[in-house]
Amino acid sequence: MGASEPTVSLSPPPGPFSYEHEGDRQFATTLARGLEVLRCFTPAEPMLGNKEISVRTGLPKPTVSRLTYTLTKLGYLRHNMRLGRYQLGSAVLSIGYPLLASMSIRQIARPFMRELADYVNGSVNMGVRDRLNMVYVESCRSGNLTTLPDIGTSVPIAQSVIGRAFLYACTPPEREAVLNQMKVKEPEMLRKYQTAISKSQEDIRAKGYCLASGDLRREVHAVGVPMRRLVDGEIVTFNCGVPAFMLKKGQLEEDVGPRLMAMVRNIEAALGIH
Repeated sequence: MGASEPTVSLSPPPGPFSYEHEGDRQFATTLARGLEVLRCFTPAEPMLGNKEISVRTGLPKPTVSRLTYTLTKLGYLRHNMRLGRYQLGSAVLSIGYPLLASMSIRQIARPFMRELADYVNGSVNMGVRDRLNMVYVESCRSGNLTTLPDIGTSVPIAQSVIGRAFLYACTPPEREAVLNQMKVKEPEMLRKYQTAISKSQEDIRAKGYCLASGDLRREVHAVGVPMRRLVDGEIVTFNCGVPAFMLKKGQLEEDVGPRLMAMVRNIEAALGIH
C-alpha cells in the first residue's frame, strides 16, 4: 500500500444506497432500507421518531413506519410508548459483538495502545472504514480522560487524521473511489478538508504520520498512522489524541508522532507483518 497524490475524478459515482444498485436484481432493497433506519441513530441522537427517520433516510413515512415496527418486533429497536420514539435495541449488539471478538488484532494491539495512552495522557484508537467514516474497533485512554472516544465511535474520513491515514494506505484506485463518493455525498466536507488531506498524504510519505490540530474537537490535537499491510482484508489505521493544554511546543511532531509510528510497527511485528 502507498500513495500517489489524491485526486478527485470528474465523473461522480452512483448515489445513495437504493439508487446506486438500481438494476441489480440480487440487491434486497427492503433489507437495505431497514439497515439505513438503524444507521440513523447516533450517540447525539439516540431516540428518533418516524418523521425524523423519514427525513434522514428520504423514505416515505408509511415505509418508515413498517420498517420501525418490524425492527422493534425483531429486537433491533425499542419503542418508547410515552415519547413515541424509537431507540436501538440489544439485538444490535448481538450482531456487532462477533465481529469485534473475531478481530484478533484488537487483543494484540491493546497493551501497546494502553502504554502509549498512559504515556501521553490521551487516547489511542484503532479504526477501520465504514463508508465515508472510520469506526473505532479498539480504544484506550489514560485515566485522566473520562469522556469519548470509545469503541464504536465514528469519525469522518476527511476530517480526521485516522481517516487521512486510511486514504494514504489505499491503492490509488481505492482512494479515488472514496474521494469520488465524498464529492457526491459530502461535497462541503471535501472542499473544506481537501488541503488537509493532501498535506496528510505528504506528511505520511515523508515522516510516517500525519497531524491535526482541533479538526474533530477543538481542544484535542492528534496524530494518525496507517498499518503497512491489510489485516483480514481490512485497512487498519491508528490515531493518538492529546488534550491541547497538556502538550508542550513541538511535542506532537517530535514525540507523539514518532511514538505512535513505533507502536504501529511493534503491532505489525507482533502480527508477523514486516
